[in-house]
Amino acid sequence: GKPPKVAITAVMRKLLVLANSLVAQNRPWIPRPA
Repeated sequence: GKPPKVAITAVMRKLLVLANSLVAQNRPWIPRPA
């Protein structure tokens, strides 16, 4: 396995890329209420 910090960074990067692609496609993205 990877060190926890590396795993968290990888997940954050994945979410960031996903958010960027949604914005690029001009799709509304509504986060779920906590």
